[in-house]
Order: sequence, then C-alpha cells, then structure tokens
Amino acid sequence: MTDRSAWLARRKRISEIIEVGNDQDWPSRLYDVLNALAIVLNLTASILYTFAQVRARWGGALLTLEHITVAFFAVDYCLRLWTARCLYPKLSEPRAVSAYALSFSGLVDLFSFLPYFLPIFFPAGAVAFRMFRVVRIFRLFRINAYYDSLNVITQVVASKRQQLLSSVFIILVLMLASSLCMYSLEHEAQPEVFSNAFSGIWWSVSTLLTVGYGDIYPITTMGKLFGIVISFLGVGMVAIPTGIISAGFVDQYSRVKRLSRYANEADLRFVQVELSRTDPWTGRTVRALDLPSGILVAAIQRSGRTVAPGEDTKLRAGDTLVLGAKPLDDDLEL
Repeated sequence: MTDRSAWLARRKRISEIIEVGNDQDWPSRLYDVLNALAIVLNLTASILYTFAQVRARWGGALLTLEHITVAFFAVDYCLRLWTARCLYPKLSEPRAVSAYALSFSGLVDLFSFLPYFLPIFFPAGAVAFRMFRVVRIFRLFRINAYYDSLNVITQVVASKRQQLLSSVFIILVLMLASSLCMYSLEHEAQPEVFSNAFSGIWWSVSTLLTVGYGDIYPITTMGKLFGIVISFLGVGMVAIPTGIISAGFVDQYSRVKRLSRYANEADLRFVQVELSRTDPWTGRTVRALDLPSGILVAAIQRSGRTVAPGEDTKLRAGDTLVLGAKPLDDDLEL
C-alpha cells in the first residue's frame, strides 16, 4: 500500500469514526457518546454559570469544563474539514470542504468554538462575540442524528417546508393587515398606545398567536369587535402549521405500510442487502444512491428497528436495506 493510499484509508476511517456509527463499530459509537456528552456538559456548564451562588462556588470548575468541551468542538471541526471529501465523494477536495463549511451543521460547528477565541485577537469586540456563543445551542442537533425517532422531526420539517413557509407567510400578512386596521380604529381613542401604523404589531402578535398578554388592547366598540374576529382567526392560523406537521408525522410513519401495499399491487419482489463498512453505499444518503427508477428502498432495518427511509436518510454500516423491484417475466428464459 502506497503512502497516499494509506493516508486516504486513514482519512476514511476517521470519517467513519466521527460520523454516526453503528453498534458493531465501537470506536465510532464511543466518539458519538463523547460528542453528545460534550454538548450536554458544555450547555450545562453555561447555564449553571449564570447562577450567582453556583458561580461563586464552582465558577472555576465550570469554566475549565467549558474550555475542555470547546477545545473538543474545535478538534471535531478540524477533523470534519479534513474528512469532508469522504462526506461528499462526488465533489473535489476544495468544493467538499466548502460544502461542509457553508452547510448548517458546519456553521453551527464553527460558531460552537470560534467566539471563544476571537476575543484573543479582537479584545474590543468581546461583548459582541459573546452573543455568538448562543449558537452552540444548535449543536444539540448533533444528538438528533444519533436517534432515528428524533431524526423523523428533521425529515418531516424538510418534507413539509413549502407548506410551512406558506402558512408562516399567511400569518405575517394577516399580522400586518390586522395591525394596520387596528391602528385605524384605535388611533384617535388611544394615540399614545397606537401611535403609528406599526405600533399594533405587538397587539397582533399576542392576539393572533393566542398569547394574550393584555398590555395593549382596544377600547372602542369597533376595535373590540375587530379584536374578536382576529382572535378567532388566530386560533385557525396556529392550527395550520400544527396540522401540517401532524400530517407529516403520520405520512412518515405509515410510509412502510404504503410501500408494502404498493408492492402487493404492483407485484414487487424484495431482497435484503446488509451494508458493511467497505460498501460504497455506506455513508451516503438514499438520494445519492442514484438507483434506477424500477428499484426502490422500501425500508431500512437498523439495530432491531425498521426505519422509513427518506431521501436524506444516511445509510450506515450494519444497515439492512430492503430493496423492491419487479420480478422477471415468467416466459423469460435465462
């Protein structure tokens, strides 16, 4: 084996370890546990440090724990940059690194540790950099990748993103329209409360989203009637995204049953394929498999559970794929 082949094999092995592993790959599973533990400890230390009594007694230990976990995040980010080519095998080295660095997870990984080191080089911006530390809360999505039940949430939101964006757009339009209408109805009676066209935004938010703080409210008859109408509309507006997400969960969990029913109607046949670490499909998403139109991934058996595959579901070593395809014709001679 040449030096370059050994280097590529080492990089691929590191990629297998830092990415979500399987029960048979103990180094990968151990790294998954360490990664999740570092995230939880970092957030726990950050929250506890905000309590004065805890900070006075354990402040030094909490800061030390935070520094250790931040250093772990920095090393993890560097390893992911180094192995980005394995994550995006179809891209060149520079483009693979850019694809990871500019992705949502890459940006979250970067801001998990970068704000801690920036004040060293730019002391004047220490306060502003401290605000970016809030981004580390999104690193909890790393834990989401370790559990298929949590992964369903990401798949549902991704599959229903167009409907969710449409519902959010409708809410924003209704919010702006109700604010303008309430300003027209209440400005003369309450000039200090509804002082301009946008002063009713807070009222419309609390009413449409059924929060109802009661600090801004109409006092005229027409304003109260309009407020009742907006309150009823608010109940419906909140129910729209809730219904979309609920329907997405139902679709996701019933996908395997629909595929089985379709297989019976279309006379499909199924085969099982178990993936190993050396298989080219390992580490790829279902979308990246580029299967012919006549073949479908009906289900994924993983750690004793059946997973409904989505286009963004990443295949792991140890997975058993259930592939469906039409059978051979009876009159076909081999």
